[in-house]
Amino acid sequence: MSWAKDELSGIDLGNKKLNKRAVQLLEQLGNQPRASIHGACNGWAEAQGAYRFLANENIKTEDILKPHSLQTVERMKYYPVVLCLQDTTELDFNGQDIEGLGPLSYEAQRGMYLHPTYAVSPEREPLGILDVWKWARKEKNARKKTDTKESVRWIEGYKKLVEVASSLPDTRLVYVADREADIMDFMQQAKSLDTPVDWLIRSQHNRVLPQGKKLWEEVINSKPIGEIEFTLPSRKGCKTRQVKQKIYLKRIIIGSEKKPIEVTCIIAKEIGAPPGVTPVEWRLLTNREMKSLEEAVEIIDWYRARWEIETYFHVLKNGCRIEAMQLSSIEKVERALILYMIVSWRIAHLMRMGRTCPDLPADLFFDKSEWKGAYFLSKKKPPKQTPKLNEIIRLIAGLGGFLGRKGDGEPGVKTLWKGLQRVMDFAIGWYHMQNIENGVGCR
Repeated sequence: MSWAKDELSGIDLGNKKLNKRAVQLLEQLGNQPRASIHGACNGWAEAQGAYRFLANENIKTEDILKPHSLQTVERMKYYPVVLCLQDTTELDFNGQDIEGLGPLSYEAQRGMYLHPTYAVSPEREPLGILDVWKWARKEKNARKKTDTKESVRWIEGYKKLVEVASSLPDTRLVYVADREADIMDFMQQAKSLDTPVDWLIRSQHNRVLPQGKKLWEEVINSKPIGEIEFTLPSRKGCKTRQVKQKIYLKRIIIGSEKKPIEVTCIIAKEIGAPPGVTPVEWRLLTNREMKSLEEAVEIIDWYRARWEIETYFHVLKNGCRIEAMQLSSIEKVERALILYMIVSWRIAHLMRMGRTCPDLPADLFFDKSEWKGAYFLSKKKPPKQTPKLNEIIRLIAGLGGFLGRKGDGEPGVKTLWKGLQRVMDFAIGWYHMQNIENGVGCR
């Protein structure tokens, strides 16, 4: 069974042909994530079938995502803790004639917004997409005070996790979000539900406490509970460097006297930052109670895992090139988007597993034709026994431009998705060649 069949196992779009088409299209987009929809299909007939699928008004996006979300929940069962990362990204389709788009951060830009719930383990293994919000903003002159606020997505995302948590009695879910989720209504909602899902957010507001003091000053004026040191990865314009932080921790009551909420505030403040570099400082809020440095360090590490959803967006936008889709309506874009979201998860998952579980057998993730193809394309003789996953990941990334020098570390997403496209093309060609030799499909 292919990875696409596994991931969409049990899909029900109300029609067996549509179910089959969804699996086929997911497989094709996964084989060539950087190609256009037409380019990913094998000929014009398949491309027409793909476009009819995306134009079918009876197909709901939630029905396409549902089987993958159920597979994600199955993967979550094996972990005592799962981090459920939420964030919003803009999809910029400016210059494209797509009906139903709206303005973005700048009114002149045209596009839509995407807000998924991305499940990862504390060790950063991508487990899948649980839920997604997607919308286009109304034009400025068409907005009304009675319109649903965009901020409700943070609250609704939490409620969805509460539903998931009921089926995972042995797994503790942690909702992780950035500053935008620092909303009192959200915290009140979690409290009213008896907080079945822990939450961890970055503090945006230096709130006034019931006694009149300010939140951040109240915490930072307490005695630090210790220090931590870690390597901050390189990012655009910033080199890799060591960071040392003092940790402040305090259990505190925020909100009004009528609706008080007890939270733990952690402030991690960098000390000894290099000249000209902005010190790294995190102010975090969580419902979880803690007292020790070890507990605080765990929470900080969970928050640092939030970067995984940024990596996911990078794969989705630059690897799958979703902003280059040329479809005529936002409804068609949304159906294609769900499929590309699943493809992006698979690429991120392969990359992470190649790093963290390098000795796993490659056939857990690749068909024989695929991993053998990686050897043939690299001009190497395939081994008789199934190779290790990391070996195949590095071969595939090498086909995408990864040099594998001593200081290069492990492959990144860009070289992996480029190499995957070459390997999948080879595997498809091999499959058809064998069929021709065996007289299958020949006239």
